[in-house]
Amino acid sequence: MNKDSRILVVGHNDIIENVLYTYFKFSGYPNIFSSSQIGLNPTVQASVYAFFQKVRPEYVFLGSTRSGGIDANVKNPAEFLYHNSESQNNIFYSSRKFGVKKLLYIAGSCVYPKECPQPMKEEHLLTGTLEQTSEPYSVAKIAGIKLCQAFRKQYGLNAIAIVPATVYGPGSDVNIETAHVIGALIGKFVSAVVKGRQKVSVWGTGNPRREFLYVDDFLAAALHLMDYYNGEKPVNVGSGSDVTIKELTETIIRAVGFEGEAVFDETKPDGTMKKLLDSSYVNSLGWKAKVSLDQGIRKTYDGYRDRIRQL
Repeated sequence: MNKDSRILVVGHNDIIENVLYTYFKFSGYPNIFSSSQIGLNPTVQASVYAFFQKVRPEYVFLGSTRSGGIDANVKNPAEFLYHNSESQNNIFYSSRKFGVKKLLYIAGSCVYPKECPQPMKEEHLLTGTLEQTSEPYSVAKIAGIKLCQAFRKQYGLNAIAIVPATVYGPGSDVNIETAHVIGALIGKFVSAVVKGRQKVSVWGTGNPRREFLYVDDFLAAALHLMDYYNGEKPVNVGSGSDVTIKELTETIIRAVGFEGEAVFDETKPDGTMKKLLDSSYVNSLGWKAKVSLDQGIRKTYDGYRDRIRQL
């Protein structure tokens, strides 16, 4: 990519779409387009076709058009499956039709089986049953990986797929009903501090282990792979370490200054018990995560606090 390249980022006004758009916008790329910014609904084939015909984007970053935590997945299975599937089908078709030079598809660690060996390797894809609570979303993301491979094989489209750990950072969704776990917990504990509550309910047992990737590390990985990777194999992108939800909760409590009690609600689902990516391949390609979880949580909370002050 160079400064006059035409670049499209597709998402749902989420942290991934926003960090990519912001990077290009403020790095002097005048021809950067974001689906949320321009009001492009990627589920409408005619609209996608017309946009590609007019703008002729050369590079595409294709993220999720619907996503969220366990609660959002349980409540919106049809939407998560339909919206993501329809969107990526339209984007892939138009990318091939109108000569996109390279497409980077962003999947997620939920594509791997529920009982996957740890750490999860790229070759573990489609080797077992998926976690039930996120299965519709996972099916859509697996289909996206297979679209990369199929369009590469049949049409020669240079489409690559990355599988990041859960991305977080300033700008994370903190709506309890839609957010991933870090954003949801920050939202809960900040609200408790403001309202003087002494107890906060946290979903599940606290025992599942999760891996998180700070948004700046994700951005660096996406740019690195867009520039230097041209293979068929999906590429895991993670921090290299995981924590229990209980440990994550304790880290967030320290960051926000909550002095009450976290109560784990064991009637709520835990989801997959372990989801640690094997990122040795991307490390061999010259990328490695730099931001620790403690640093990232602090930066995320500081960003959220600054947003609140500006309201």
